Order: sequence, then C-alpha cells, then structure tokens
Amino acid sequence: MTEKKTAGIAMGAWSWGVGGNGGDRVFGNTLTKEDLWPVFRRGMDNLWDTAAVYGMGASETILGEFVDDSDRDDLYISTKFTPQIAKDVEHPIETMMDESLKRLHTDYVDLYWIHNPADVERWTKEIIPVVKSGKARAVGVSNHNLEEIKRAEEILSAEGLHVAAVQNHYSLLHRSSERAGILDYCKEEGITFYAYMVLEQGALTGKYDKDHLMPERSGRGKSYNGIMDKLDGILAALKEIGEAHNITPSQTAIAWALAKGTLPIIGVTKVKQVEEAAAAMDVRLTEEEIQKLEQEGDKAGVHTLRVWEKDMD
Repeated sequence: MTEKKTAGIAMGAWSWGVGGNGGDRVFGNTLTKEDLWPVFRRGMDNLWDTAAVYGMGASETILGEFVDDSDRDDLYISTKFTPQIAKDVEHPIETMMDESLKRLHTDYVDLYWIHNPADVERWTKEIIPVVKSGKARAVGVSNHNLEEIKRAEEILSAEGLHVAAVQNHYSLLHRSSERAGILDYCKEEGITFYAYMVLEQGALTGKYDKDHLMPERSGRGKSYNGIMDKLDGILAALKEIGEAHNITPSQTAIAWALAKGTLPIIGVTKVKQVEEAAAAMDVRLTEEEIQKLEQEGDKAGVHTLRVWEKDMD
C-alpha cells in the first residue's frame, strides 16, 4: 500500500451541514451541497477533517456525496469517534465507525481520531480492532494532554500500532499545548500535531473586531463577541505583519502555525479560503515577527478554552 502524502494544511468541515453541533448553530451559516462543491474541488489535495458529531452526521454526509464523485485514492479523509455520543452497544467504536463510513461513502478512513480523553484506557484499547480491520489506516488522539497521549501510545504500541497524530486547540490566543510540552513531544516522536481553531473560529481573520461582531445567536458569537474589544493589539499585529508579506491577517495566523511546526486545520466554506490557506504555506515569517505575534496574543489576556476541552498545562 502506497503511503499517501498530504499538503501542509488540512481542510475542516465542521461548519458543513446543519443540526446539532452543526454549521447553523455553531457558525451561523446554512450552506448547501451546491455551495460547498467548488470548495471541496479546490481543496482536494489536502486532508479533509470531519466528525460524526458535526451536525450529528450532516458534515460527513455532505463530504461523502463529494467522495462519490471523486477518486478515493486521491483523498485523505479523517473523522472522529466522540465518546459522548457513543451508542450503548457491544462495540461502540466499530458501530460509530461503520455509520461514518456509510455516510462518507467509503470503506476506510485514512485517520481515525479519538475525539477526547473521556476514558483513555477503554477507548484506546477498543479502537485497536478497528485499525487492524483496515477500516482506519491510522489513529489520532484529540484534546488529550501529554500524559494521556503517552498512555495512548503505550496501549497502542503493545499491539504494534502507534499514535500517528495529535489534534488540539492551538492558536495565538491559546498555546497551552506548547507550554505543556506536547509540541516538543510530537516532534521528538514523529507525531503530526494538527492545530485546530488556529483562526479562533474567525476571531483572528481580520473580518471581525469590536465594531464588527460575529452572528449574535451563533455559538461562536456567544463565545467571542464579548472579548473582541481585547483583541485590538493582536489584530493590528496580524494586519501589519501581513501587509509586510502582502498577505491577509488570516494567512499571517496560518503562517505562524506552520512556522511552529504544526499542521493547521482551517475551516473552509469558500474557495477563496482554500486558496488563501494554500498560499500561506509559502510564507516565511521572521523570528521577530513570530515573537511579536505571540507577545500580542499573550497581552490580549483572553480565555478561549471551549467547553469540550481543557488546559493542557
């Protein structure tokens, strides 16, 4: 089997579809398959990240319809097992995986995540048969701290498997995975660190500020609108450094995440967002620029930890 290689960024499909934890409730949008097809086509060379819990299957369903119209060998798809929505059956992970595969119109995923560390001992052991069956080509852990990552690796390695990837919240406003030594551990062990919420659901794109707030009734609006007045410094730094490189604030934030050795997951709903994310891979920030961005991010003094996660340090 030839190992697939992906670009240095991943495309996030959390905001695709409506329903529980879906695009309408979290992001305030109601995008259709027709809206998203051009986005998918433009981003096919990247990993596509989804989860059964996103829209309670809606995100996977839309992505699956696109998989049907594509060469599966050209795609790199990851989805997630979320313990909190597991069914009370004999094999919860296998059951959720089979449901995901049906929605995704495929017989395997390239990367299967344990979405959170609700029970590291139980779920890490139970994912092993799914990988050995070929339904998942690799295992990743998300929202795990360093101790939990190491324990997952111990359990998997006893069966000849390994943690291939870690996916945690990581941005200029939230660097606890770095302070906890998770980035260093991943680098030392050859584990890919996927950084989600690099743009803080739009708060670091330059589109929003204290005078231009997010959709009021959306989940992100409720989380970020109250702190936008504290982001003047980091938004100004993103704009200033971006202008020096002829890029947008979003691209500056993505370039920073790449410079830190992470693989950013960028939520995309427009072709332009895919193209900007791809172009950010060619940007090289200086050490001084990286330091300035991090200083301004720290000075904001905001808490962007969400209800499903925990501080890693």
